[in-house]
Amino acid sequence: MTDLAKAGLLLELDHENTVATITLNRPERRNAQSPTMWKGLEDLGRELPETVRIVVLKGAGPSFSAGIDLRLFTPEGMPGEPAVLSAGVGPEELVEKIGEYQEGFRWLRDPRFTTIAAVHGHAIGAAFQLALSCDIRIAAEDVQFCMKEPALGLVPDLTGTKPLVDIVGLPRALELCLTARVIDADEARELRLVERVVKADELDDAVEELVNALLRIEVGAARATKELLQKAPGNTLEEQCLAERRAQVGRLLRNS
Repeated sequence: MTDLAKAGLLLELDHENTVATITLNRPERRNAQSPTMWKGLEDLGRELPETVRIVVLKGAGPSFSAGIDLRLFTPEGMPGEPAVLSAGVGPEELVEKIGEYQEGFRWLRDPRFTTIAAVHGHAIGAAFQLALSCDIRIAAEDVQFCMKEPALGLVPDLTGTKPLVDIVGLPRALELCLTARVIDADEARELRLVERVVKADELDDAVEELVNALLRIEVGAARATKELLQKAPGNTLEEQCLAERRAQVGRLLRNS
């Protein structure tokens, strides 16, 4: 298990171990992200108690996260972190390494959990992609989303491109990425990138209200429904109807 403090992460569990709150906890760097943080997120996804149903992801301080720590791309590097480009590392090794980084984001889609991003302040690049990895996003009025990678000569590579296109469509996703412009709370709500916008001092209460509503649904039904809904975009109507039938039979037999 990664040292969470070293990774810039904080984990809190409610008294019943049903709700896990993960805080990006490097406020002095606006919660800038690093490979160690991504490894810590991956480990949390694997090690959370089986009783956890809801995962809330938030940031300490004035921002959700300013994205990747740009010191990783400098000759001096980031203390305690491996260089992004090391001498002698070939393309296939880099592909594998990025795949490892993506695991810190992929587990948030797991049907075991309903995941919520509580987003305020900056949500730039990797942070935008982290929020997009969650099932539901609640944003404060001061939120600023930006897919910054193309402006840095890079591409978004932390699992964010599919949900972005799924939510806003290809033309808008192209425009947002290839201009790397900032999206404020009102536009984010209009584009359905967030489900709700609240005042900054109401963000915690809004998240708690949502968590309480989610917990009222029986755990097996919640997990089966998330898994079913995840299949819908890639299925034909006939395929999805079959998936519904199979999921319902599973529930009926389990409850009989």
